[in-house]
Amino acid sequence: MATGASGGKPPITYLDSGVDIDAGNALVDAIKPLVKATRRPGADAELGGFGGLFDLKAAGFRDPILVAANDGVGTKLKIAIDSGRHATIGIDLVAMCVNDLVVQGAEPLFFLDYYATGKLDVAVARDVVKGIADGCRQAGAALIGGETAEMPGMYQKDDYDLAGFAVGAVERGEILPRGDIVPGDVLIGLPSSGVHSNGYSLVRRLMTEAGLGWSDAAPFAREMSMAEALLTPTRIYVKPVLAAIRATGGSGPQGAIKGLSHITGGGISENLPRVLPDNVSGRVDLGAIAMPPVFGWLAATGGLDDAEMLRTFNCGIGMIVIADKARADEVLAALRSAGEAPVVMGAVLPGGGERSSAKGKGESWAVSYRGRLSAGT
Repeated sequence: MATGASGGKPPITYLDSGVDIDAGNALVDAIKPLVKATRRPGADAELGGFGGLFDLKAAGFRDPILVAANDGVGTKLKIAIDSGRHATIGIDLVAMCVNDLVVQGAEPLFFLDYYATGKLDVAVARDVVKGIADGCRQAGAALIGGETAEMPGMYQKDDYDLAGFAVGAVERGEILPRGDIVPGDVLIGLPSSGVHSNGYSLVRRLMTEAGLGWSDAAPFAREMSMAEALLTPTRIYVKPVLAAIRATGGSGPQGAIKGLSHITGGGISENLPRVLPDNVSGRVDLGAIAMPPVFGWLAATGGLDDAEMLRTFNCGIGMIVIADKARADEVLAALRSAGEAPVVMGAVLPGGGERSSAKGKGESWAVSYRGRLSAGT
């Protein structure tokens, strides 16, 4: 029998402490085909190096500005863990990062993930990474690396956490939003697929209030369980939005699209003002928004008014496009050609209206509303 240096006692290995190096190697082997499927011009290196490589020149850029974003999926992850449904949560992870890149006019180039768990389950981790690879393909980004951390004592055995990191590029002089957003410009909404990846702490609280479990039929989608319905992945807007930008003159001064707002945490109330100059506001017609039924259920279950809904959830709109008024029809046509179902949902007005706080912005940044959310249900 093997003995250690401590007086004949058997050695205490890394595996004995809860970390399985062989399982980590098995995961790398399992995900290599998934990662390879996300290759794109500029990203041709094999998985397994100490760092991921990307060639900007091979990607076709002349004078690029790099744009970076990182995010997670919040407590939506808890639903995936508790329900044992892991196949799409990786799409959410990618979406939350790359949708933030495209609002600056940037094309996502590559993505890296961080997966941490108490005990590595290769099958679960592979499902998660498969979703990440699916999201990267939807965004046109290469999955060039990541980190898998097995940390017993930090997480419960079946728990895991995710973080994502995306880098994109935009040519100098074509960064959005532009500074020439003026009253009269049109707000065009792109539909969400549901709750996306924000507000899930409240969603889970309301489920408890309603006495519902993950396997119960969803009151707002009877053909689906609560877990299945609430794990509907976040939409990735990158390809249709970039296609519309390119079809309407680019994101520089000659383009018809002046700005984009990704409707994430804080909803329309917090996110639209972030891209507006401080002398204008956005007026949103709530009656123009066809909300997915989940939002009506959330509002009714929580007794939530319009203001609370609008600052917590996307309420049916995952991305807002700000278009030149004279070319709004051109933008709408380009978005439809790219597979979107855009809706004119408001306009840019002179500053004023109902005040709404926005990250990093002063009180002169505002969003005002007319209509009620119930009009869209």
